[in-house]
Amino acid sequence: MTKAEYRRRLAGRSVGIAGAGGLGSNCAAALARAGVGRLVIADFDSVSRDNLDRQFFFLDQVGLPKVEALAANLARVDPAVEVVARNVRLDADLAVELFRGCDLVVEAFDSAEAKAMLIEAVLSRLPGLPLVTASGLAGYGGSNEMRERRSGSLYLVGDLRSEVGPESPPMAPRVLIAAAMEANAALEILLGEGA
Repeated sequence: MTKAEYRRRLAGRSVGIAGAGGLGSNCAAALARAGVGRLVIADFDSVSRDNLDRQFFFLDQVGLPKVEALAANLARVDPAVEVVARNVRLDADLAVELFRGCDLVVEAFDSAEAKAMLIEAVLSRLPGLPLVTASGLAGYGGSNEMRERRSGSLYLVGDLRSEVGPESPPMAPRVLIAAAMEANAALEILLGEGA
C-alpha cells in the first residue's frame, strides 16, 4: 500500500486521546502527521514552562489550556485534521460520552488513579473499543526494555516497571518513545495490521 493509500484510509478514522501532556501531545502529533482525520482530545491542564522539556508545546503557549495550544500546533502540522479539543477533567461518564464515536482511545494520563478509571470505563462500558495505554516510561536509557503487550482490546506500551518520582522524572527521550509506541499501536489498529 502506498503512503497516499494509507493516508486516505486514515483520513476517515477518529482517535480519542485522554490527556494532552507528554504522551498525549506527542502521540497526537504523530497521528496527525500520519493522516488520522479526527482527534478528540481531553485535558483540564494548562501549558507549563516546567513541561516544555517533553511536551509538544512552545514557550509562547505557557498559560494556555493544553487542548487549545495543542489544537493550534496540530493545525500547523496538518490543517485538514479535525481536532475536537475539550478542556475538561475526565471522569468515567464523560470519557464514555466523549470517546463513544471514536475508533480507539489512547490513554495518556500521569496519575495511576486516572489511568485505572479510564481503563475500567472503556473496557466495561465501551466493550471491544481498542484502548492503548502506557506504563513505565520514567527516567532515561533502557530503550530496548520498552515493549508493546496486548490483552484483548487493551494494548499496553512501556517497560511496566519504571515509576515516575523525584529520583526518576519523566524525560523527553523515553516519553517520546512511549508516545510513538502508542501512536504506532493506534496505526496498527486503524489499518487492521496486527489487530
